[in-house]
Amino acid sequence: MTVRNKVYRVIIHIFLIIGSFIMIMPFVWMVLTSFKSVTEATQMNPFVFFPTKWRIENYLDVIKQNNFLRLYYNTLSMIFWRVVCAVAFSSMAGYAFARLNFPGRDFCFGIVLFQMMIPTQVFIIPQYLMVDKLGARNTIFALVFPGLVSAFGTFLLRQFFKSIPVELEQAARIDGCNIGQTFVLIMLPLVRSGMVALSIFTALFAFKDLMWPLIVNSSPDYATLASALAKIQSAYSVKYNILMAASVLAIWPMILIYFIFQRQFMQSVTTSGLTM
Repeated sequence: MTVRNKVYRVIIHIFLIIGSFIMIMPFVWMVLTSFKSVTEATQMNPFVFFPTKWRIENYLDVIKQNNFLRLYYNTLSMIFWRVVCAVAFSSMAGYAFARLNFPGRDFCFGIVLFQMMIPTQVFIIPQYLMVDKLGARNTIFALVFPGLVSAFGTFLLRQFFKSIPVELEQAARIDGCNIGQTFVLIMLPLVRSGMVALSIFTALFAFKDLMWPLIVNSSPDYATLASALAKIQSAYSVKYNILMAASVLAIWPMILIYFIFQRQFMQSVTTSGLTM
């Protein structure tokens, strides 16, 4: 390796370290603030970074004021069923658009792409009316309802299915497999990385969903972590130390999910060409 290449690599690593430091600092600040007093959390002195006294009482106050077991249950239930429905329906739709020839296929796929271009807020009123007509307000189903289908998931898995050689399907048909057997036994295992990527994206979108849980559920028994965090903030004052403690308690499930599926996620991003 030449001296020029070594210098180039050192410069690249320096920029990467600086970027990583900038990215992780908000999380470090959040954790440290969660142990501070109200005065320390709101003062503007940039040199007071660490708390003078580590206050575990902030976490105890948050746990007393909020039923986190119920919030975890509601949020994880919503994430689980949204992921299951998105992967199941998107895989079937993606396979149909990628491999099957039927009248109006391109037109229907165009509608799917068009739906991706429309802001999700446009669908809130129709979705609310549908949930209300079904009598499903203040239920877990109401939280899951907007994620039953995923236009993004359909598009993503269609691209994965199109990248698979047609010869594999033809060989399965010669061996006697019908469309359902070919889809389940041959095609689905080959797009596993795409389904993992869709699962992680769907879980992140569901976890961050704030507006829909606030609209469709008026009962605290069906609140999610995002809606509970929003209600912690008062209209006139915010106790940032309490808010940061609640945020730390809220984000660890998603961090755990990411670390469990990190390898599959990075593999799927590399395979599909997505950008993060």
